[in-house]
Amino acid sequence: MSYTSIGKTVRLTRILRDGRAVVFAFDHGFEHGPGDFTSETIDPRRVLKKIVDAGVDAVMLTAGLAHVTRDSWLGKTSLIVKITGKTNLRPEEQKLLQSIIGTVEEAVSLGADAVAATVYWGSQYEDAMLSQWVLIKEEAERYGYPCLQLAYPRGPSIKNMYDVEVVKYGVRAAIEVGADLIKTYYTGSRETFREVVKAASGVPVLMSGGAPRKNFIDFLKDVEDVMKAGAQGVVVGRNVFMHENPASAIKAVMKIVHEGLTAEEAYKAMQ
Repeated sequence: MSYTSIGKTVRLTRILRDGRAVVFAFDHGFEHGPGDFTSETIDPRRVLKKIVDAGVDAVMLTAGLAHVTRDSWLGKTSLIVKITGKTNLRPEEQKLLQSIIGTVEEAVSLGADAVAATVYWGSQYEDAMLSQWVLIKEEAERYGYPCLQLAYPRGPSIKNMYDVEVVKYGVRAAIEVGADLIKTYYTGSRETFREVVKAASGVPVLMSGGAPRKNFIDFLKDVEDVMKAGAQGVVVGRNVFMHENPASAIKAVMKIVHEGLTAEEAYKAMQ
């Protein structure tokens, strides 16, 4: 076993501390803009402190946000640095393209445990994002860093990006290009997501939390379903920081992921 493979194993263990993980994604200010935030949540330090203090396994941030909020997470949880992204200000025809917004070296300097990059499988810009991914993966391997791929099937020929066959294809493509962790869409049922996990062939799969659900209990049911389907965890964002009590919300998610509670049991524990 090479030194770099040992480093990767060590870092993955920090994130998947019992083989499972709840990751808090907080790159929305870059990807979506300030419209996702209220006057209470516009300060990222305030949000992150609540989430980190609640015991989340890892946070996924851009390098710049990680630097600004370092007092909130430093020494308290694992950091995943997202090094590709896009803004909603770019022209509509270019919104299926991610750009390089950071480096693996920055992640190393910040003391991160992994890096993350998005590939929109099926996009007209798939080739450009694959080229980015290969370079990111190559550099991460030199440092012994795991790569989380946000394997998102989106493109002009994809009618339903949540269709199980489409999501499975994205997951299979992700493992073919060396993803160490995969974040992908929920396919709507425990049975279909079990197929997604099987397609990953042992590479840990984390469900993307997606847009906020009207009723939080419904989101918890999604979390329960993917865990029962064999997922290794979830990556949550808006369903938590847009909740009236983010700390309570993330604790409920963690109870399902780490303790095996049902959605109803976790929701009841919030009350």
